[in-house]
Amino acid sequence: MEDLEEQRVCLESPLVNSEQSSVLESREKFGKDEIFAEMKKQLLLAGPLVSVNFLIFALQLISVMFVGHLGNLALAGASMASSFASVTGFSLLKGLASALDTFCGQSYGAKQYHMLGIHLQGALIVLLLASIPLAFIWANAASILLFFGQDPQISAEAGRYARFMLPSIFGFAVQECHVRFLQTQNNVVPMMVISGFTTLLHILVCWILVFKSGLGNKGAALANAFSYWMNALLLTLYVRISPSCKNTWTGYSMEAFSGIPKFLKLSIPSAIMLGLEIWSFEMMVLLSGLLPNPELETSVLAISLNTCATIYMIPLGLSAAVSTRSSNELGAGQPRAAFLAVCVTVSMVVIEGIAVGTFLISCRKIWGYLYSKDERVVKYVGEMLLLIAASHLIDGLQSVLTGVARGCGWQKIGAMINLGAYHLIGIPSSIILAFVYHLGGKGLWTGLIVALFVQASCLAIVTLRTKWEEEAKNAIIRATDHVHQ
Repeated sequence: MEDLEEQRVCLESPLVNSEQSSVLESREKFGKDEIFAEMKKQLLLAGPLVSVNFLIFALQLISVMFVGHLGNLALAGASMASSFASVTGFSLLKGLASALDTFCGQSYGAKQYHMLGIHLQGALIVLLLASIPLAFIWANAASILLFFGQDPQISAEAGRYARFMLPSIFGFAVQECHVRFLQTQNNVVPMMVISGFTTLLHILVCWILVFKSGLGNKGAALANAFSYWMNALLLTLYVRISPSCKNTWTGYSMEAFSGIPKFLKLSIPSAIMLGLEIWSFEMMVLLSGLLPNPELETSVLAISLNTCATIYMIPLGLSAAVSTRSSNELGAGQPRAAFLAVCVTVSMVVIEGIAVGTFLISCRKIWGYLYSKDERVVKYVGEMLLLIAASHLIDGLQSVLTGVARGCGWQKIGAMINLGAYHLIGIPSSIILAFVYHLGGKGLWTGLIVALFVQASCLAIVTLRTKWEEEAKNAIIRATDHVHQ
């Protein structure tokens, strides 16, 4: 209560507002020490988070690599099922869980530590309930894929793989909630250690279930389920017994149910915001199947998306870091520090984008050999890498600005921007460039770059127009309104 009153008085005081009349005025006044201190905080956060992203992303990848040794049909089925699972399950749960970036991050900054556990419980209830209809969709994956005109054999194989992956969705829901809970209190090293252990174990489990048990590709799907649950249970155990969580996890409470309506107001736009983005990338693969020479186009686009997804783990870590830093500082009533966090992360992601883009361009003639020996594929991948390098820089910027949106609680604005950028501008641009101007896969990817540019520009305008003092007031009210109920 004392912290709450202190922050309210601090932010509502005319004296403070005259000193802090505008964060805009202090933009020029960030000292070197402040900037380097913020950069250090962000790197200590982002480093482990990038590792966690890579390791969790690797689980699906390792399973598909094992299945690749069973033949082309098994590989096609597993790849399609993984893509289907991402679009209809994992992306939506990830979006729903990202509302915790706002609630837990701002509560932690406002020193309302016990509320993090309440928000975590509310999120677990919402995500586990949401997993039930999503599991039903997975159980009918074969019929849904057939309805959308996919190959009958591959659809049947993908359907079997998706059914054996069903337990994954519930494990993923538990895992995502605990990842956000720990991330928002800057407790990221244990997540990295647990994810590393799970991923190493996953290789062994895949080998046993795919090759030794006789289950084949069904074994790879079961290995996914085992590893997601292993990760989820280890994170849950850590939160329950670690001294570092004794203030933020204070046991189960009925208060969690009363917070669900507020959670849904942010989590549903969050899920829509992320879903609209991921669905657009997956739609590129479907559209590539309609181009002349679909086998070449689909292969190259799949390689391009895989490359893009792998390098995207770096800005995704920075996005999570700025989300945590901005929400913590706003909750603590420190608008200037929140703005500094945003400036530092944007600078870092631009440097990262230029460095990674330069690396991709310099490797463009040999990169394709990592995936294929076909000279046509290698040459085409080399041409696509020029576009991927450009898209990565813009994608990094939008990712960080999306992190700012989550930290501030602007999910509804983000969802509207993504709808316009991807579905009203990006996908139509892709279709026109690929099918009307006959640019093929390059046309599809250029349309994506247009969407990313529109998204990043709109988010940048929202961020630049932000009154950070007002955001800090809103954050404190959001983090502490349970005290006044």
